[in-house]
Amino acid sequence: MSPVFSQPEYLHVLVNPVLTHALPLGILVLIFAFVLRSRKAMVVALAFVFLSAGAVIPTVHYGHAGADRIEAVADGAGGQWLKIHQYRAEWLAWLFIVTAVAAAAGLATVWKWQRVGRILASVALAFGIAASAVSGYIAWPAGKIRHREFRDGPPPAEEVKQAEDALAVP
Repeated sequence: MSPVFSQPEYLHVLVNPVLTHALPLGILVLIFAFVLRSRKAMVVALAFVFLSAGAVIPTVHYGHAGADRIEAVADGAGGQWLKIHQYRAEWLAWLFIVTAVAAAAGLATVWKWQRVGRILASVALAFGIAASAVSGYIAWPAGKIRHREFRDGPPPAEEVKQAEDALAVP
């Protein structure tokens, strides 16, 4: 196995697009399943949403595991953007987990109890839309960690302070 795959920050970068790209695509497929009123399409969409929203677990894990290495190579402002990114990810990961659980529950019920399955799929859709929007909010400061050209100024001091307070080990 390549030594690159033993670097958690690299694995974080590989898994992260599942949340920012695949989850919105799964939500779009779920919307089409509702429009078409197709149970088969709904099963495929719910499975896709479940897998893509569930990717938050390895994404947060590898991001946390690789944060110290990235902080070591980032400049001062980049380190602050990293703290904001890490705080947002840890603070909002629950939204992706709820989406995955709702999608799994919808998958488990859509064949036997169609009405309940559709309700749970609707819940997964609502949380999935919110999680898709939040994924951009979480990812936005990440692009500024190592790329000075993406920075339009210093990180917001109030958010840096909030992130430092929340991430501080007691």
